[in-house]
Amino acid sequence: MGKSIEQIESEALKALEAVSDLENVELLSTKYLGRKGEVTSFLRSLSKLPQEKRAEAGKKANQIKKTLEAAFNEAIEKFEAATSQTGDEIDVSLPGRPVPRGTLHPVTRITNQICEIFTRLGFDIAEGPEVETDYYNFEALNFPKEHPARDMQDTFFVSDNIVLRTHTSPLQVRVMEKQSPPVRIVAPGKVFRCDSDITHTPMFHQVEGLMVDEGVSFGDLKGILTTFIHQIFDDEISLRFRPSFFPFTEPSAEVDILCVICRGKGCRVCSKTGWLEILGSGMVHPAVFENVNYDTPKYTGFAFGMGVERIAMLKYGIDDLRIFFNNDVRFLRQF
Repeated sequence: MGKSIEQIESEALKALEAVSDLENVELLSTKYLGRKGEVTSFLRSLSKLPQEKRAEAGKKANQIKKTLEAAFNEAIEKFEAATSQTGDEIDVSLPGRPVPRGTLHPVTRITNQICEIFTRLGFDIAEGPEVETDYYNFEALNFPKEHPARDMQDTFFVSDNIVLRTHTSPLQVRVMEKQSPPVRIVAPGKVFRCDSDITHTPMFHQVEGLMVDEGVSFGDLKGILTTFIHQIFDDEISLRFRPSFFPFTEPSAEVDILCVICRGKGCRVCSKTGWLEILGSGMVHPAVFENVNYDTPKYTGFAFGMGVERIAMLKYGIDDLRIFFNNDVRFLRQF
């Protein structure tokens, strides 16, 4: 079996007497008492002894192991005490080490700013599921099955009837099903589409708005959006409406703002046009009201939706959408 347990004990104690610092005590402790140490190896080798000798040898080995553990612990305490008496104790007069603090992600910052603006305008915040039924994501919003308008929102299907939502518009239907007019909500959240390039990602964030009441007009929509644009950017930024098509609004319009980079003079960002597309909007289609049992002749409303990353890119001068999702601390520390 090689060395006897008594020889191992003698060598360990002799070596311990010769050490002069804490580091060497710990190295010796590992050498003799570690998982691959000599004492541990001896205990594992007991199975090679005759059956009648194992019990006595094991008892003796365990006693010596406890003796060595006590000796090493005593030596460690001695050196630690000596170290603390030589000026290595904590100096409470020194300034504390600063704790690194995180910051809000730029997308979160912009989402909060958008919601704060609309909250001041009397809108409530609505939230809902990111995994939706085909009915709420499409059909209730006037996207019939096989309608070509669905191609613009090609998405991730969990099953034939379950999808990752392509917009936060399903919340408009969910809220109207439970609430009679007047309705004023904004719905922030993640949405998913099969796009991936410098201006599109498979997952991004939207904020959609809805206002329904008696006598709501397109003029109200323009007034609300003008106030929003002035508060999220500045009072010098004008906006314009361009005719467009969305199945759940009629009439529909894309909203452009004066380029925040060149102020309308024309630059690379706005493709020399002086304008930047910022969101989509329109008056709620009567078919959507019928799906939630609203009195169509009595109530009118408008809806709008914007990409949060798009606004963050314009606010912070960022030219690649994908950088928001790279988790690069050097980028995030700027905010």
